[in-house]
Amino acid sequence: MRLVSDIYNENIEPSLGGITKPIIPHYVTVESLKPWGAKESSQGSRPRPADYSQIHNAEGPRHDACPFPCDEQINQRFVIWQGDISLLAVDAITNTTDETLTEKNRISKKIFGRAGAALTSAVVHDVGRCKTGEVCVTPGFFLPAKYIIHTVGPIYSEKYRSASENTLHSCYRNVLYKAKELGLRTVALCDISSVQRNFPPDTAAHIALRTIRRFLEQYRAEIVIACLEPNERGIYEVLAPLYFPRDPLEERSALWQLPKDVGGAYGEPQLADRQIRIIHNPQHSVMIEADDESDTSPHDLEMGSDVEYNNINLSLATHLTGGTHSFTHMQGDLDRQRLLGDRPRMVYESVLDEGLEGLEHQERYERLLRRAKSEDLSEVSGIGCLYQSGVDRLGRPVVVFCGKWFPAQNIDLEKALLYLIYLLDPIVKGDYVIAYFHTLTSSNNYPSLHWLKDVYSILPYKYKKNLKAFYIVHPTFWTKMMTWWFTTFMAPAIKTKVHSLPGVEHLYSAITKDQLEIPAYITEYDMATNGIHYFQPVTNTSSPAS
Repeated sequence: MRLVSDIYNENIEPSLGGITKPIIPHYVTVESLKPWGAKESSQGSRPRPADYSQIHNAEGPRHDACPFPCDEQINQRFVIWQGDISLLAVDAITNTTDETLTEKNRISKKIFGRAGAALTSAVVHDVGRCKTGEVCVTPGFFLPAKYIIHTVGPIYSEKYRSASENTLHSCYRNVLYKAKELGLRTVALCDISSVQRNFPPDTAAHIALRTIRRFLEQYRAEIVIACLEPNERGIYEVLAPLYFPRDPLEERSALWQLPKDVGGAYGEPQLADRQIRIIHNPQHSVMIEADDESDTSPHDLEMGSDVEYNNINLSLATHLTGGTHSFTHMQGDLDRQRLLGDRPRMVYESVLDEGLEGLEHQERYERLLRRAKSEDLSEVSGIGCLYQSGVDRLGRPVVVFCGKWFPAQNIDLEKALLYLIYLLDPIVKGDYVIAYFHTLTSSNNYPSLHWLKDVYSILPYKYKKNLKAFYIVHPTFWTKMMTWWFTTFMAPAIKTKVHSLPGVEHLYSAITKDQLEIPAYITEYDMATNGIHYFQPVTNTSSPAS
């Protein structure tokens, strides 16, 4: 393999008159990058996290002790950088690709374009293929990096969520340990879970960050750079303090904000309820239990349409073993329980629950999703009433809906539904929040309750389960009454997730100001109605005071 020192890092470009001239890219060195633990300058300061221990109405912490304590030495060896990974002068960079190593994405195009034809030849003739979750290595050729570590990320599927998460962890872990095996000290990681693989961005960031953290805890000399696109950097910067706290306050805040599953010794997802245990059971029964370690809180459960499930004992082992030996203590499928809201479920009830009506709704949604991806929806998208705007304090995508700009009486509501599905389908694979601004709306902006009910029934369960908060800003008395009626009789699953806020500044408790892009008329109305600096937000990420 050729090293970077052996390669003349100048591409040649023809110019006028047939004379060639070298193009010398501006390479980026590790020394020029700012470590995560670097001290802030006097001009700027990092956002101050919430001190949940001082909030009287906050729920208790999820962890008794911080799984990722503040470590200055580790923080100095971790970097979040936004830029072109092919320009980094490091020991190794990462390329996310498919099993044929020929996938064309925005990262691979830059790497292959700058490395030259020799890289393409090496991939085709020397490497050939790479399995999902595994890695292969090629020289950097004309790149400033010595090596390129190629890895194949998984395609996310809600049905096989656990497998997808485990495979993504394997990608990050295998890249890092391959670099260690080769004696490489500086490694740049791209976002392996690219958009085209449909991975929820917040889930992917949690996996990447905790895997990096565990690697840096084990090895004390390596430097890891997370090289990100602009849309990825915001999520990482919000979640990084949970895994790389820089002071005692960030470490204390992480006790509340970290998910319950913080991974194993290498950052791998912990799925204890996947295990089948052989135990002594005098009653010869198979128990199906709830997942006690779930992140889902009680108010996230579907409360209106599902049957209440109770713990049951099925005397199956007696029939299978003749009543002479104990059989098994088996726990239900984790993905299944998560999808159903983490409640135990009787075997035969699942068949009843997924009857003809559920299948019809699912088939209708799939048809609408196919239409949403193929039809021209510019008529609705151009209105600008529905869009994604940054992330909240927990790194969850924020969807904004401006009621005043929704012409309910002068729009094709079927097209509006298609655009809603087109925008939200990739977002609702993970946790998300909605901010609805009722500011200056009129009767012309109100769709019929029949249409709202139809939309609610069409949208799959993931829309309701993964919705963590629905904020209504500037509600009127009519809005509050209709919201109560709708969430009580038609959508009880989201009733406890709805929060009415009298002003925009109340929203800053859950979403930082720089992550919230809203039209000027909303802020102008808010200032005229409430004044300036009327509310000092307490950065409680569960629900702001209303």
